[in-house]
Amino acid sequence: MIINILAFGIAKDIFGGSTISVELANDASVYNLKYSLEQQYPRLKKLSTYMVALNNEYALPGDTIYETDEIAIIPPVSGG
Repeated sequence: MIINILAFGIAKDIFGGSTISVELANDASVYNLKYSLEQQYPRLKKLSTYMVALNNEYALPGDTIYETDEIAIIPPVSGG
């Protein structure tokens, strides 16, 4: 399946844009997505942490991804 991913913050710089498309197996999990993204975009591994959101909620590594899901990569946020 082909999924579209929204990128925020530094993830936009890493991906080279605010959206990317990735091909995953039909039974892919969030863990599989992160692994695939880190292989394609090694700079992503250098972030201290980043979250994946599925349909506007933070996702767990074992959550299954469906082609119709809205997926976002949310990098660490600092404030002051």
